[in-house]
Amino acid sequence: MSTSSLRRQMKNIVHNYSEAEIKVREATSNDPWGPSSSLMSEIADLTYNVVAFSEIMSMIWKRLNDHGKNWRHVYKAMTLMEYLIKTGSE
Repeated sequence: MSTSSLRRQMKNIVHNYSEAEIKVREATSNDPWGPSSSLMSEIADLTYNVVAFSEIMSMIWKRLNDHGKNWRHVYKAMTLMEYLIKTGSE
């Protein structure tokens, strides 16, 4: 397990993120590869739950507002948003 993955898990625990928020954080991480289609599909399925939808959109908004060295957060949040527009809840 990498250092960044351990750090991400600790932040998830400390900030008490929900399952939906954790999945969005994983999909929009700074890892050099894109989010998996299975993870994006899980997030799209979660958008049909009103509470999870709100949490997902809130986390995506946070990621879209990152800058500097976290440019991958922004890029991956846009990729995830495009996927959710096509396959998620209306």
